[in-house]
Amino acid sequence: MTFAPELMTAIRARFAHVETCPFEGERIFFENAGGALTLNAVVETSARYAAIPDNQGRANGASRALMAAIDRAKADMRVLLNAPEGAIFVGESGTELLFRMIRDACLGAPEGGVVLGSTVEHPASRSAAARWAEVTGREHVWVKHDDATGQVTPEAYAAAVTPEVRVATILHTSPVTGMAMDVPAIAAAIRAEAPEALIVVDGIQHACHGRIDIAGADIDGYAISPYKMFSRHGFGVAWASDRLTALGHDSLTGGPVGAWELGTRDTGAYATLSDVVAYFDWLGAEVSGASDPRQRIEAAGAAIHAHESALTDAMLFGTDNLPGLASLPGVTVIGGADNPAREGLVSFWAEAVPASEIVDRLNEAGIRTHLRKADHYSGNILEPLGQTGCVRVSLCHYNTLGEVRAFLDAVRGIL
Repeated sequence: MTFAPELMTAIRARFAHVETCPFEGERIFFENAGGALTLNAVVETSARYAAIPDNQGRANGASRALMAAIDRAKADMRVLLNAPEGAIFVGESGTELLFRMIRDACLGAPEGGVVLGSTVEHPASRSAAARWAEVTGREHVWVKHDDATGQVTPEAYAAAVTPEVRVATILHTSPVTGMAMDVPAIAAAIRAEAPEALIVVDGIQHACHGRIDIAGADIDGYAISPYKMFSRHGFGVAWASDRLTALGHDSLTGGPVGAWELGTRDTGAYATLSDVVAYFDWLGAEVSGASDPRQRIEAAGAAIHAHESALTDAMLFGTDNLPGLASLPGVTVIGGADNPAREGLVSFWAEAVPASEIVDRLNEAGIRTHLRKADHYSGNILEPLGQTGCVRVSLCHYNTLGEVRAFLDAVRGIL
């Protein structure tokens, strides 16, 4: 079920460059997995804080205001993530934060054992786990994902996990297949055999779709790239459990105990996180009568999922008189057309036209998609399928059914 027209208009009004590219003019934006649209409030907040000359930790009103903004952002993120305990901090990027948390887990875990991950993961977590497994003299065990569904299941983890697992990684949502993994169930499968394992989750692709519940998943680390969650480039945000924080990690000698951040961070980056949380809260109030902020955020996540599911269903199965991708001759949808794990993303290839040409011709038609190639980013998904590339069409909740219709009409003409 899609958003009502009035609400859709209000949603789109809160984002920058919804209908036009500042360089190429009018376009439909179906490249959200590469970076979501930015909230207008984030643009304004970034400019406002960039002009402030004062530093944090000083004895003046401006400095105190900066510290208050950081504290407020951390409190807001606790609500969004449902993370009442643990540390929230920012770093260079989501990828950098995954590397740091996985490194500290590998260095701080008891000696011996193995590092467990899966073949569906983005190279951010796969590379970090591979490197630090090697450095610490551990085997890196891979749980095989299902090529047919584009995901890895709790059962697959359960079959691979042993009491020797010291560190484990989980991908929340794949940026290639678009499928979400059952993080709580996978974490439970790991804990059943290795209760002391340190578990780190890549939430970068999942975050913009809402429905993050750290308290409901027995994990130790979670990383997000805010530019994929309506904020901006240049930083990442992470949550770490008290157990992970207590391990040794890079910090200033004599500095605050448990501090993760190195050097002075951008207050404006923190402040934009409050803008993002305020947006989820606003949307939740629009779609529910909830009075509690966390309940409103949960309602927003459910509404986002319903809207995006309606759009991807239209893209796959057709709408009005337009046939969907699943019925076009020679088209293969990664993960299968009928897959309830899908989160706002459809990747496909066509026998008659190379994926690169489809992306180029869609771009000429004013529809922004992306070519995923069998490289270090997507080879783990595409190579087992015997493909050198695919077209990734990634949606977000500010996209409309009319934009899907335009996409289907363009694809039909190309194929």
